[in-house]
Amino acid sequence: MLLITGASGALGSLIAERLAGRPDVRTGTRLPDRNQDQDRHQDRHQDRHQDRIRVDFDVPETLDFTGVDTLLLISAGYGEDDEVIARHDAAISAAERDGVGHIVYTSLTEAGDHLPYALPHRWTERRLRNSPVAWTVLRNGLYAELMAWLAAPGPDGRITAPLGEGRVAAVAREDLAEVAVRVALAPASHTNQVYELVGDRPLSGADLAEAAGARYTPATLASARATLSTPDAAPFQPPMLVGTYSAIAAGFLATPDTGTLRSLLPHPPRPALTAYAAALPGRP
Repeated sequence: MLLITGASGALGSLIAERLAGRPDVRTGTRLPDRNQDQDRHQDRHQDRHQDRIRVDFDVPETLDFTGVDTLLLISAGYGEDDEVIARHDAAISAAERDGVGHIVYTSLTEAGDHLPYALPHRWTERRLRNSPVAWTVLRNGLYAELMAWLAAPGPDGRITAPLGEGRVAAVAREDLAEVAVRVALAPASHTNQVYELVGDRPLSGADLAEAAGARYTPATLASARATLSTPDAAPFQPPMLVGTYSAIAAGFLATPDTGTLRSLLPHPPRPALTAYAAALPGRP
């Protein structure tokens, strides 16, 4: 059996959709009953009979991976470093205890070591290397769809995201989901492999503006921090997002795919600019 964690998230839901209806697949979410209700309204194409179970890394005593052959561990990376590390450790420990044969983990591209949220990913990779369970690491680049949120045009038709002259090898989330499915369904062929999965064309702020029909007039990191520091923001969020802008502007996320992504897909990678434009707020 294949179990997918985080199946209600942006990446996990795409993976679950591709595997819907398979009797050998289960999907796990923190609140399965609520997510099923949401699915009935949000996704008419998903198989309603696909088993969905509770998988809550914050309550490790409830984790039960009995009968799971392959665990597709979607990173629970939204939180402080100690929280994320504890979640991933709980999942891996439960997999070891319950006899899971293989863990496929969605990590962060090596170029992302300068990002504020890189540490839990590298910790988890080290934890897997020291585990008796076979593993595969999918080092995902920044989503093109994430750039549609980080660098969306404002009401005045300007993109002010502080990307400077930097570029980012963004990748379509659909491609990352497809790779995860292909690896998780045949994990033995990918045992103890680390795959760098980034886009093949690094995109600049000007590229994004052209795709959005906007103008690129980058602001400063300080102004971005001020904008992001709202009363509703969690304490870790503004530095996390400002750090992402900073790493892009400094050129640390511009390294393109050297063929790995192409080798794991049955088709050419989807154009990241197309994925970015389609995900912009207000687009149909």
